Amino acid sequence: MSRRDNAGDNAPMESFFKTLKVERIYQVRYETRAQARLDIVDWIEGYDNRERLHTSNGFLTPVAYEAAMIAA
Repeated sequence: MSRRDNAGDNAPMESFFKTLKVERIYQVRYETRAQARLDIVDWIEGYDNRERLHTSNGFLTPVAYEAAMIAA
């Protein structure tokens, strides 16, 4: 939840949900909510965390960035 009078607080989550909607949700027709939930979790864990490069951490995947921070 955003702190009062801090509009930039939600920017990372808004960016994430925009990417999720554009790259996944609007591209697939789901028969059930359960099917949608499973597909979204698979997308987040499989693609967004392991393959997609993120600008906020030097164009690394979150998994690679975390490994680099642990090794440092």
